[in-house]
Amino acid sequence: MSLKPDFWIREMALEAQMIDPFVDGQISNGVISYGLSSYGYDIRVAEEFKVFTPGMGDMVLVDPKHLAGNAMVDFIGDVCIIPPNSFVLARSLEYIRMPRNVLGAVLGKSTYARCGIVTNFTPLEPGWHGHITIEISNTTPLPAKIYANEGIAQVLFFEGDAPCEVSYADKKGKYQGQRGVVLSRM
Repeated sequence: MSLKPDFWIREMALEAQMIDPFVDGQISNGVISYGLSSYGYDIRVAEEFKVFTPGMGDMVLVDPKHLAGNAMVDFIGDVCIIPPNSFVLARSLEYIRMPRNVLGAVLGKSTYARCGIVTNFTPLEPGWHGHITIEISNTTPLPAKIYANEGIAQVLFFEGDAPCEVSYADKKGKYQGQRGVVLSRM
């Protein structure tokens, strides 16, 4: 399995629509960087957020099998404020289409991590496509800002020697084709 470089990512983005929209090169002047880098692609966070606000619902326990939607407040804007010791769900601005022989690993940007703002991602499985749902945690005792339309994480693409036997699409995965911010599903 090999890590794919910039020219391969560009070719797959332009010819196979692997990343849409695609920014050919790093944009970093006055913003948290995004776009094509040497061995990855820095995705942006969209303007759509779900802010965890447990006081809004009747939730007394966080259960991944039954996440109470009324504990999440929808917010659209250029800057999202995460309450202290809380989190938001967001999505990538980019729509990603993973080839059948490629696995994506997503890592948070150091600009946020150095401020106590942590992102969490699961692997982008071969054959999966959709907006990436992003969990952003504020580990600090103060409110934290997230800037929409700027970088949030980097996707690394690992190409296997051959296409997988069973892809995410073959399994009819529950998050296939997701658009918008998607809560956990059973």
